[in-house]
Amino acid sequence: MASFGKHFAVSLKNGLSSEEAVKKGNFYRITILTERLIRLEYSKKGFFNDYQTDFAKNRNFEVPKFKLQEDDKYLVITTKYFSLQYFKEKPFRGPSFAPDSNLRVKLLNTDKIWYYGHPEARNFLGTTNSLDDFNGNVKLDKGLYSTDGFVSIRDDSAIVYNEIGILFDPTIDNIDIYLFMYRRDFGLCLKDYYELTGYPTLLPRYAFGIWWYRDRIYSSEDVKKVVENFNNNDIPLNVIMLGEFWHYKDFRNINLYKTGYSFNEKLFPNPSALVNYLHAKGIRIALNLNPKEGISPLEPSYEAFKDETGYKLEDNIPFKVFDKMFIIMYFQELINPLFNLNIDFFWLDYKENYKTLRALSDYHIRDFYQSDAKRPMLFTRNPGVSAHNKGVLYSGETTVSWSMLKYLPSFNSSASNIGISWWSHDVGGFKGGIEDAELYLRYVQFAAFSPIFRFSAKRGLYYKREPWLWDFKTFNIAKEYTRLRQSLIPYLYTENYNYAINGVPLIQPLYYNYPQVYDAVEYKNQYYFGSEFFISPITSPKDPYMNRAIHRMFLPKGTWYDFKKGRKFIGGKRYVTFYKDEDYPAFVKAGAIIPLADISGQTNLITNPNKFNIHIFPGLSNNYTLYEDDGISNKYKQGLYSMTNIEYNYLQNNYSVIIKAAEGNKTLIPSNRDYSILFRNTKLAENVEVFIGSTKVSKGYNKYVRGNDFIVEINGVPINQQLTINCKGKDIEISAERILNDDINDIINDLKIRTALKEQIAGIVFSNMTIKKKRIAVRKLKRKGLDSTFIRMFMRLFDYLAEIEN
Repeated sequence: MASFGKHFAVSLKNGLSSEEAVKKGNFYRITILTERLIRLEYSKKGFFNDYQTDFAKNRNFEVPKFKLQEDDKYLVITTKYFSLQYFKEKPFRGPSFAPDSNLRVKLLNTDKIWYYGHPEARNFLGTTNSLDDFNGNVKLDKGLYSTDGFVSIRDDSAIVYNEIGILFDPTIDNIDIYLFMYRRDFGLCLKDYYELTGYPTLLPRYAFGIWWYRDRIYSSEDVKKVVENFNNNDIPLNVIMLGEFWHYKDFRNINLYKTGYSFNEKLFPNPSALVNYLHAKGIRIALNLNPKEGISPLEPSYEAFKDETGYKLEDNIPFKVFDKMFIIMYFQELINPLFNLNIDFFWLDYKENYKTLRALSDYHIRDFYQSDAKRPMLFTRNPGVSAHNKGVLYSGETTVSWSMLKYLPSFNSSASNIGISWWSHDVGGFKGGIEDAELYLRYVQFAAFSPIFRFSAKRGLYYKREPWLWDFKTFNIAKEYTRLRQSLIPYLYTENYNYAINGVPLIQPLYYNYPQVYDAVEYKNQYYFGSEFFISPITSPKDPYMNRAIHRMFLPKGTWYDFKKGRKFIGGKRYVTFYKDEDYPAFVKAGAIIPLADISGQTNLITNPNKFNIHIFPGLSNNYTLYEDDGISNKYKQGLYSMTNIEYNYLQNNYSVIIKAAEGNKTLIPSNRDYSILFRNTKLAENVEVFIGSTKVSKGYNKYVRGNDFIVEINGVPINQQLTINCKGKDIEISAERILNDDINDIINDLKIRTALKEQIAGIVFSNMTIKKKRIAVRKLKRKGLDSTFIRMFMRLFDYLAEIEN
């Protein structure tokens, strides 16, 4: 008889809070979980849930400090953050004229009060289930971030675990609320949330490379051709996803049989050989699963299912996620055989019933616990509950449009408000719209600085997601940014660790530090990307005559550098900027340390690299710790990982970088490494000293200048020894402050007009005249042959200049 794997089991004690933290009556139970987090339960039958739920996986917190005052009628609980007052045994909801008369929670050191039924109107919202058929209006669910400093989350419709890990859907007419009272300490709110719901998934390293999916009928040979095309064009590829055509289909009607669990032998005669081929190329494979049609009689295990579940008919067995024997058979007969083929992960493309998706996604994550060899990984539609620990979320079949692209940055940012980082969108859009080179490029560039980079499109001849199908210019720019993304994997993987272990989201919106920009359309899309980057996405088409995207942005306080060109920007200011197709507003802070993998000759590299190109920007001292492990297993939990600290010490005429000896398990990384240290915006140093350990290196390293960067290269550095590079010189930082006049001069230079007119235009634009007089002077050039199209262009340009002056 089939049995449930022990790896699904849960610890019931984690659902229980310490009695010292609980105050209970006949109809109420109040639990103080932390100084900021309270559980509020009310039951007319006096029944309270101690089972773990798919939301609340841990209530076994250390008892916080609090003060308790009570008599026969009233209860008062006070912590550092809040003071709760409750009229014992009364329903939480008070009368409409005094809703806080029965239960009120005051946020201390503020004028804020929460009560049952509070509208929580200042909540900045979180995320939603999908962006299918996006039309500009998306209803987002509640998030944790609020300028009120509090938020309540209900767990009334809980799915609960029994002791062996089987999920069931009880019918409990209870109020069960988790109230977060955090003032401005949002980081601590997230910490409480993750302690309650489980910390985020540590994604495998390959997840941060380039993914590929097309809704096509692929065979094994077709898949190999995709790989060859990527390799031949030097485009990285790390994940191939197979849609519904990997399993049995009736090709007389391809819309039938959305559900399947066994490979189509005609298309994939030897699945194991294909998997081995892909793994040898550094590529992982995912299979689409959509359980909507249940278990078909075409499945080899159909009769076994019938026997174990007692199903009597001869048609499809309905999918019953809350049926114990069904779910046992599902994993034993359908999923485990695919795991035995070394399939890397699954794509749950199911949206018919979200309680079913909640349970199924939870089971799939826990199924990885059967072995330490693979850590949990899943690609799924958003189950809506504790989605931050369900792997990567799929936003659905998005439209090909500028409006879709414009929405995605703020969508990613708002997901951070509910603790989610790993959303994945169709790069280029999935369906509809017009295939446009500029839109495609802006998608690719945005994806390079997004959580997940996944090319995807609908079945059809004219959707172009392959970079090499575009014109030469578009291809080269797309290639540049896909390779940049691949190079960023060491940085992204370190941020992945910081998110999974410390609860710091990869993406954080600008409004965390500047709440006033929440309603500012121009700046709402901007976000911090890990500890070092700040991104201001381009989401609108360029001006056709300037041939540039005109981009408004606000940079936070401090000094920032354009990552690609090194231009210096002073923060705390608004800017109007002009971007060519090949450029993108990705900035790094002063003192930023960016470890990039050198992927020369190793396009699909996802392992810990032999060579690093480490970009270091001037202005401030900084410290960065690089995290590395085997990239795939759970052995990091046993201490099998390595940390390498990179220290940059900056003085105006003297600076040094110290790459310290690796700490932790050194067997996971190369024993010797090559380093290319790029000191950005930095002149050739007059004096350079290099040390490996305490030994000075007099030969065997190179130093040179390339553009505005001073570069020191040294090979074969043992990872168990410290590398120190000391540089001295006068006025070492190159003055690279971004000058608007340079941008305007470039625009004039590119215009298709007579050279003599360019000279006259430049004389006007760069003069000391007022904007008004400049407008008049340019209009007069019509008499000298300046086309009215270009006159209108300069009028718009003067509008932008006026914005800056104001």
